[in-house]
Amino acid sequence: MAVNLWAAHFNRTMGPGEMQRLLPLLPPERRERLLRLPAEKRREPLCAWLLLRLALRESFGWTELPPVALTDRGKPFFPDHPQVQFNLSHTEGAVLAGVSDCPIGVDIERIRPVAPRLMEQMGADTEEAFFRTWVRREARTKCSGWGIGAMLRQEPPLESGECCRELDIFSGYAACAASRGGPIPETVRICSVEELL
Repeated sequence: MAVNLWAAHFNRTMGPGEMQRLLPLLPPERRERLLRLPAEKRREPLCAWLLLRLALRESFGWTELPPVALTDRGKPFFPDHPQVQFNLSHTEGAVLAGVSDCPIGVDIERIRPVAPRLMEQMGADTEEAFFRTWVRREARTKCSGWGIGAMLRQEPPLESGECCRELDIFSGYAACAASRGGPIPETVRICSVEELL
C-alpha cells in the first residue's frame, strides 16, 4: 500500500449534541482521553480520529476503528493490524491523517505569532518559515519515534529510505508528511466536515 493522506478544514463550530453523537465512534481509550480535554479543545482531536476512520473505510472498507495501543514512546498503533500504520495531526481549524504500510508521520500547524527566541532557535525569520521547519521536523520525529526533544535539536539529514514532503493544503497553514519506505504523494484527499460526520 502506498502512503495516502487526508485532510479537513473547519469553517463551523460543532455543537454539544453533535459531539455526543460522534464520541461513540471512537475506540474507548481515545474517547476517554478526549473527554479529559476542556470542551472547547475537543473538536480537532475528535475530527482527526473521524478523519482516520474515513481513511480506513476508503482504504480497507473498515466500518469502525479497531482498538488502539501506544508504543513505549507514545505513538498510537493498531495491535490487531500491525501492517496498517497511521499518524494524525490537528491544529486550530484543521486536521491531517496519513495511512500506510510503512512508518509514517504527519504534522499540520496554523501559522500564528511565535516568540522571537523560538524563531531564532529554528533559524527562521518569519512565522511561515518557522512553521514550515516545525512541521517538517515534527513529521520526521513522529515517523521515526525519536521523541519530541529530538525535534528541537539540529535536524539530521534524511536517512536512506526516508522521504519527506511539504504539503500545500490550506492557506494559512503549514503541513508536512514523512515516511520510511514509501514515497509521499503530491495529492492530499481534502474532506469536508460533513464527510467526517
